[in-house]
Parts: sequence; structure tokens; C-alpha cells
Amino acid sequence: MKKVIIVGGGISGLATAWLLRDKAIKAEVELDLTLLEKEARVGGKIRSIREEGFLCEWGPNGFLDNKPQTLELCSSIGVNDRLRRSNDNARKRYIYSEGCLHRLPENGPAFLKSRLISWPGKLRLALEPTPFIARAPEGVDETLADFGRRRLGREALDKLIAPMVSGIFAGDPETMSLQSCFPRIAELEREYGGLVKAMIRLAEQKKRERAEGKAVSSAAGPGGVLTSFSEGIQFLTDALASSLGDIVRPASPVAAVERAHSSPYRLRCINNGEHEADIVIIAAPAFVVSGMLDGLDPNMTSVLGQIPYAPMTVVCFGYERERIDHPLDGFGYLIPKKEGRSILGTLWDSSMFENRAPRGKVLLRSMMGGACFPEYVRLGDDEVVTRVKTDLKAVMGIAADPSFVRIFRHEQAIPQYTVGHAKRLSALDEGLKGHPGLILTGNSYRGIGLNDCVAAAQRASDEALALL
Repeated sequence: MKKVIIVGGGISGLATAWLLRDKAIKAEVELDLTLLEKEARVGGKIRSIREEGFLCEWGPNGFLDNKPQTLELCSSIGVNDRLRRSNDNARKRYIYSEGCLHRLPENGPAFLKSRLISWPGKLRLALEPTPFIARAPEGVDETLADFGRRRLGREALDKLIAPMVSGIFAGDPETMSLQSCFPRIAELEREYGGLVKAMIRLAEQKKRERAEGKAVSSAAGPGGVLTSFSEGIQFLTDALASSLGDIVRPASPVAAVERAHSSPYRLRCINNGEHEADIVIIAAPAFVVSGMLDGLDPNMTSVLGQIPYAPMTVVCFGYERERIDHPLDGFGYLIPKKEGRSILGTLWDSSMFENRAPRGKVLLRSMMGGACFPEYVRLGDDEVVTRVKTDLKAVMGIAADPSFVRIFRHEQAIPQYTVGHAKRLSALDEGLKGHPGLILTGNSYRGIGLNDCVAAAQRASDEALALL
């Protein structure tokens, strides 16, 4: 019987463990499976905190249902009946620019009416499908900022792309790689010659498929709806851990992964001895993996250390609804860097999901820091509260003090897929060839979202099963 050890008890490690065990059972393959998690609790950055009737998400607040992997996982572990989609308010998203909130337009007529982009900026955008816009240089790992300026213009970069990048990655578009962050966009430009041309061709393709009787999703359909649970997204990781039972061993930090004599690998733990394994799957942040592999493969350690992480401070404010005059019928808003505010944006959590705030109250969740403002994670609580209150007053006119405040700091929150990330991944793949049975997974490599983590867990479990 082969021994498999998974290191890391976040969503990536838990999903990998569950999927591998399930596939092994179906394939009638025997294995001895253990998951080691350094913290006393599992879940990683997924944590839902219920206090004073408010439900605060310490990290991510859900996943989009436009990809099947997470939905299939929920169905497999028997929790799909507990899923809750965000309400229709979540479709309305805003950008704060030049002193007011602008709703992001959802179609052409709405875009023309919107005052978010000036008429010169709109005319520049209109040039995108024309031959005047050069294609990406062959073989160049282009930054998101360079792509935005080249195809869409500086104003679209500042008011559309940069806020999106900060909202998804907490990243700086001047350093982030288009190829690694949004590979589909790079692919569309290569295949169709431009984004507008791609949208037209894809719309025509969908029209043909509908005419042929094929089921085709639309932007207004179920795809892309933010999804969670009434208890918060931690319900998913708790359910996985409960299903795995004694396989999961919390408070078991791994110091190093080494070669062993009697089996391929030996894991040295800080407080509970050593473990030997035939297969080791590491589902931990790149900077943690770097330390574990230092003695095994210094070259891989060096590459892993080149994947930076952006810090983040999450600030939850609870208010009496009657003390906020601004409408809250939306997802929330993002703030371009050029506006000079302290926060990256604010989510109107209680407008998206029920049970996020007590009756008659609302919950707002603001983000600070990211790659553009890494020093903010070191601000004291009083300074954080003052800055958030100042920005909420400027953006939403909220003069009242919050009745509920919670602050969560993440020194290394989100991996940054900066220029050169694809080459780093290639170097890691090459290094792993020298260590059969060693598998890396998680959000440090090919996608940061919850869906990406589950998709990576599928790949890791398939690779491990093939080795078994």
C-alpha cells in the first residue's frame, strides 16, 4: 500500500485529499492518505466569523458558478443543497471616479451613456478593432498596463483595468503578466486580432449554436454568479475536513521535505516527528514551499522564492441601515489608484447575501493595501479605522460611526503573477521531473480563485492516482 501525504489544509489541500481518496476508491486502488496542516484549524485563508449577528469573511467570500469544478465538488460531498447564490444586486458594480460612483455598463448603449469614460477615451476605445492598433509583440510577456495602453488607451487602463486588477489580485498592472493573469484575453487577441473582433465572432458562434439547438449560456444567465453558503464559505472547508475525518491532522507543521532511504520522501515535522511517503503533494503558499524544499532542491527553492505576495487588510464595518442614505443595491465599488484614496474598494456584503448582518443593519467590507500600497498592512487599528471612515464619507457620504468593526490583516495575502511567471512555472515543472512523486498545487501557480484551486486539486489528484 502506497503512502501519500498532503501538506496544507486550505481549500487546495482539502479538495486534493477528498478527490484523491474518492478516485482511489472508484479505481479500487489502496492507499494510506494523510493531510498535515500547520495551524490548529483547517481552511487556510477561508474563514467565516460570526460575531454580534454579522458574518465577516476573513478571506474570500465565495466562488463564481461559471465553472463546474467547485459545484461538482459540492455535489459530491453532499452540500449542494446548502449553496446560496448572491441576489440580483451583485450584478451592479461601480467604479469611483472624479468624485462619484459610476455603474459599470453592461452593454453598448449603457457604455455610450456612461460618464465613467470621457468621449476622447471612448473614441480611443473605438479604435481597438481597427488596424491602427498593433498586436502584441511576438514572444513578449506583456504587462497588463502595457496591454491596456496599447489596445484600449490610458484612460481605460486607469479607470477599468487597474481597478479590476486590484479587485482580483490586489495587484499592480505595471508588473502583472497578461499571459499569466488573463491567458484567455491574450489568446483572443492572438486568434481574432482584437477583443472587439473576438466578441463579435464568439457572439456569432453562440447564435449558430442556439440555432442548432445547443444549450448556450449567456451573460445574463446563471454563469458567473457569486456563490457561497448561509454559514459563509468556511462551510465548504469544514464539510471537506469532516468528510476526511482522521486523515486530517492539524497542528502538524512540516519543516522540510527530504529524500529517505526506505521510501522516496521523508517529511520532518516541527513538533511530531517524521513521516515517510511515496508521494508528497504540497498545497501551501510558494514562500512556504520554498522553505520546505531548501535541502531537497535549492534551484526550485530559488524559483519559488521569486513568486511575490501582496499584503491585504480587510476591514468590516457594521451600521444601522437608517444611518446610511446611500443606496446599497449592488456588489460594491472599486477605486482607481489615481483617485488617491486609502482603500482599494468596498463590498456591500449584506446586499449580496442574506444573513450577513442583523435585521435593520448592513455590513460593508473594505480592502486596503495590495501591491500598490504594501505599507498599509502595518498601520495601527485606529489609523485603519480613520482612513476607512474618511473614504466611506467621501465615496458614499457616510458620516456615522460604525457600530461594529473588525480588522483582519494578511501579511502575504495573494500571489502575484508578475512578468516572468510563465518562465518560473516552466522551471518548476522541469525541476519536478527530477523528483518523481512530488506534486505542487494551490493558487501560487495557475489561478488564484477558489475555482482555480479546485481545478488544480483535480489535476494533482489525477497525477497522484496515475503514479499509484
